[in-house]
Amino acid sequence: MPEPSRIAGHLRTLGIVWIAISALRLAPRLLAYTFWRSGDWFFGGDFPFAGHWLGPVIGTAVGLSVITGALGIITGWGLLERQPWARMLAIVLAFLSLLSIPFGTVLGIYTLWVLLPAQSEQEYRQVSRSY
Repeated sequence: MPEPSRIAGHLRTLGIVWIAISALRLAPRLLAYTFWRSGDWFFGGDFPFAGHWLGPVIGTAVGLSVITGALGIITGWGLLERQPWARMLAIVLAFLSLLSIPFGTVLGIYTLWVLLPAQSEQEYRQVSRSY
């Protein structure tokens, strides 16, 4: 019987954790983005920071965080489905996630530990082909 690869044992856990943490991050970000976009209606046309440089910066930051949360869910799904592109996307998002203390840092370290070594790339290719 062939020995199971190190990466195969971690892919399911990694995919589930990416989806769970991204969904928990995405819910309040979507709420904030919705609030930000509907601010003119909510404040009767006099939105705070209107015409100020801070308004677009906050709006862009919230929008980018919604995009990264959605990418995290897509990454988790891709890892569960063993898609060839999911490994590289997970590595990129893991580096970004390191800045989100404490859970993002743990997720980033775990992702990099599983997927970054050169041996992991070969094992991932084998696992994704056999799935």
